[in-house]
Amino acid sequence: MSRAELAADVADRLARERNVWLCTLRPDGSPHVTPVWFVHADGVWWIGCEGRSVKARNVAADPRVSLALEDGVHPVVAEGEARVHHAAFPPAIVAAFAEKYAGWDIRQPVTTDGDRVLLEVPVRRWLLAGTAR
Repeated sequence: MSRAELAADVADRLARERNVWLCTLRPDGSPHVTPVWFVHADGVWWIGCEGRSVKARNVAADPRVSLALEDGVHPVVAEGEARVHHAAFPPAIVAAFAEKYAGWDIRQPVTTDGDRVLLEVPVRRWLLAGTAR
């Protein structure tokens, strides 16, 4: 597979796959790994979560994260530093989540006393992009 074909395949997977594994760091440095819904746009991963979730608390304390699509044969793994948005989510990202996840509004809390945050993770480094080594 050529580099262009590989890049096109990875871009296609980022657009259609529903889950990515997000790894954040607990205060003691141990990893916390969880599957999450995501949107990828222009080299940035966007992930919605509850503001009081473990992942949101971890990112607030240490923004370093890793992300991995679920396929271990054709891995897509990236690293970055997350930024937490508490309000005024970018309209294009809200629309992208609604399109990808059948009308889901990323801004709506899951619980009545919760608040939503949006994690913005610009890719600092791709570790694997399409072929296991």
